[in-house]
Amino acid sequence: MLALLCLRGLPGSAQSSPEPAASPYRMGPASADGIGKFYDGREIAQVMGFDGAPWLDRPSREHEERPDLLVREMRLQPGMTVADIGAGSGYLSRRIAPLVAPGKVFAVDVQPPMVALLEELSKQPGMGNLVAVQGSVDDVKLAADSLDLAIMVDVYHELEFPLEVMRSVVRALKPGGRMVFVEYRAEDPKVPIKPLHKMSEAQVRLEMRRLPLVWERTAELLPVQHIIVFRKREL
Repeated sequence: MLALLCLRGLPGSAQSSPEPAASPYRMGPASADGIGKFYDGREIAQVMGFDGAPWLDRPSREHEERPDLLVREMRLQPGMTVADIGAGSGYLSRRIAPLVAPGKVFAVDVQPPMVALLEELSKQPGMGNLVAVQGSVDDVKLAADSLDLAIMVDVYHELEFPLEVMRSVVRALKPGGRMVFVEYRAEDPKVPIKPLHKMSEAQVRLEMRRLPLVWERTAELLPVQHIIVFRKREL
């Protein structure tokens, strides 16, 4: 470091600028449901807007997706700190909050109307440990080393900046903390979801290779979705 400082102080000394890091993304023609941005060969899907919130809370979701089985597989314990990334209307957050109390649930979303719904949810009885968080397209805005578990339910495939968002999530996880992805199974053509809104297990694992995450297990107990679990490497 001393030699570098001395070199910078010499009149006329040549200094090379660092090469810009190559983008992990590729731009191309957008399909009907995509944004024309590609990551590891996958086109990123369009985001479901606030007007889709009623679909998130549809009564049929209980038997179509079995959130009760998902919550059981998350292995929640009282006192845990959990982040529901892309929480939307709070469908999952409201199920997690009572199970981790007195721990907290950070319900994160990038759409202000969704965050407003989450703030209203936090005022309901039994939801005092739910904290609504306004995230950004490239950062979940959570404190470092604060989370025992983070989960994204049918969210990851829509992230405009998946690598940047995941770096912020990993930063927020405690060493050994878990990252859970729930995605519709792309391997199954019978799953009635548009292709860009489904992901294969192999694709999720491929895209996590740049991060200090270790694949732990994949549970196939839900009717139409994977549960793919990673852990943050411990130092």
